[in-house]
Amino acid sequence: MAKVLSPSKMAHVVLRTGQFDKMREFYKAFLGGQASYENDFISFITYDDEHHRIALISVPGTGPKIRTSAGLEHIAFTYESLADLTLAYQQRKALGIEPVWCVNHGPTTSIYYQDPDGNQLETQVDNFDTVEEATAFMTGPFFGENAIGTDFDPEELIRRLQAGEDEKLLKKRVEIGPRGLPSEIF
Repeated sequence: MAKVLSPSKMAHVVLRTGQFDKMREFYKAFLGGQASYENDFISFITYDDEHHRIALISVPGTGPKIRTSAGLEHIAFTYESLADLTLAYQQRKALGIEPVWCVNHGPTTSIYYQDPDGNQLETQVDNFDTVEEATAFMTGPFFGENAIGTDFDPEELIRRLQAGEDEKLLKKRVEIGPRGLPSEIF
């Protein structure tokens, strides 16, 4: 059987919520976005050239997220540079949106957040210039030993960036040996 034709891109994610007003204000702030359309039960939010990237639907009877249930783990958003990633971190922090986890996975440097419903959001920057370089790291011994990554302090990362350290060097993962899933996140 032939391989299925792959899509050209991922267009959007739709989230069901019982906290519609809190969620739509959160996502507009988190993404620096705006609603391309919304009413009292649906909101289509965009921040780029797509008409919407996140849609929120208020569904009566929607209960709170159960962290241990199967389903979507997180949604990831990519930035062009470490400077952009940390600037967005600082802007979110000024709005009271604090990260729940900061980790250099190896292929990416990532800052995770949680929305009002408990859905996780990853903001990231690619650590390699090409997909081939990232794949080579992911098939190498360090990633095999630790596919989760090494935690970092975003404030220290900002200090180092502002001191003029090279972004490429700052994105290189510090190797810590074997690591499993952190229980406070998963």
